[in-house]
Amino acid sequence: MSHPVSGLGEFALIRRLAARLGPARRDVVVGIGDDVAAVEVRADRYLLMTCDAQVEGVHFLPGVTPPERVGRKAAAVNLSDIAAAGGRPTHFLVSLLLPPDTAVEWMEAAYDGIAHEAALFGADVVGGNVARAGQLALDLTLLGEVERDRIVRRAGARPGDLVLVTGSPGMARAGLALLKQPAPGLADEERRRLVDAYQLPVPRIREARAMGDVGGVTAMIDVSDGLAADLGHICDESGVGLRLLARSLPVDEGMGRLARSLGVDPLEWVLGGGDDYELALTARPGRAEALQRAVHDATGTPLTVIGEIVPREAGRHLVLDGGQEVPLTVAGWEHFGAGHP
Repeated sequence: MSHPVSGLGEFALIRRLAARLGPARRDVVVGIGDDVAAVEVRADRYLLMTCDAQVEGVHFLPGVTPPERVGRKAAAVNLSDIAAAGGRPTHFLVSLLLPPDTAVEWMEAAYDGIAHEAALFGADVVGGNVARAGQLALDLTLLGEVERDRIVRRAGARPGDLVLVTGSPGMARAGLALLKQPAPGLADEERRRLVDAYQLPVPRIREARAMGDVGGVTAMIDVSDGLAADLGHICDESGVGLRLLARSLPVDEGMGRLARSLGVDPLEWVLGGGDDYELALTARPGRAEALQRAVHDATGTPLTVIGEIVPREAGRHLVLDGGQEVPLTVAGWEHFGAGHP
């Protein structure tokens, strides 16, 4: 009897497949289950490896997102994984899965987008593959490197650590909403910012490197599935609980106005929107202010304290403005669910 992958979900499927593998080689420092794999290649640094795809109709809207932006985002989501480990990107491999009727001009523009985004962060496109397929997809592999004493993983958060996030999660979800339905009352500049947040996420490579210069980050992940879901991954890997403060969550003004106009609580998008590619992290309390200053001085990006890590048995809660604690629900991205587009 066969069982569809949709019945398992993404993370249960990953665990099931990983269980079929034998022990990793001795040079594997980080294997399946983190943002990137890390392999020891030199005494002072690790080789980082990640891969991610953009599939038409699943990750981008056909006929809506310009091809150059599809290519840039395909590169950016991989760059974001390298950022979450505190590393530097170096080399891309690009696998193109193309239906026979794919326009050459569309593909050239998408490839230009990949090359442009890679160059922004000092990485090169060095090879790849082209294959015929029933659905268009850009499947990228990215290599990077990180100093041995600066690698950051999902595991490592400890009770007493503060929880922080870069930028304003939820903006990508707002941008997707704008692409799917008109919303009056937003200025053109606000509309552009929100759509850009969805189509052109900024990988936080420079922010992560600035944090590495300061030190004190104990765990980190990029926000691809939703802030609550991704912080949940840190809790799972670190064996800890979580308290988030609703009043401290950064709510972009335009995003909040759009959400309310559509009858949505803005915190739903902040906590569960996904596709933001911000960095969520934990840090020792005595380092938080220095980390905030370093990131702002280096990049201008805000780094906001939004909660704290607690013992596992304390659970995961959201503290409302009145002080009431409610269970932190996870409603982020699920690859084998309906998907965003």
